[in-house]
Amino acid sequence: MKMFPSPKKQSSSTTGKSKDKTSFFEAVFEVARKIPKGRVSTYGAIAEATGLRITPRMVGWAMHAAGSAKPKVPAHRVVNRLGELSGKDHFEQPGLMQALLEAEGLTVKDGKIQQFKKFYWDPNEHK
Repeated sequence: MKMFPSPKKQSSSTTGKSKDKTSFFEAVFEVARKIPKGRVSTYGAIAEATGLRITPRMVGWAMHAAGSAKPKVPAHRVVNRLGELSGKDHFEQPGLMQALLEAEGLTVKDGKIQQFKKFYWDPNEHK
């Protein structure tokens, strides 16, 4: 059973054959890297912005793997549709996701971004 969609393919100018140039993880990382400091986006918005047929859960899988990505991915800026820090347990240290967001000026209370709508950044409006 195939769990992931086929990655984007781009044709090679030298061989004329299709060659994998990017995985869906890389597409997710590209969108997440655009989230401005002091703002947050959601798994669902990022899934939609990739233009791929992926789910918010798949974006979560990519964020879980983002720690080893280069250049760095600001995974702490990705929250669920309610503004909750649903990925907080996947950070190296307890409280790190919250600390990173608070260092950028956001207020987090009980695992949720306060004034979420004010700080929400929609990647689909910034393509």
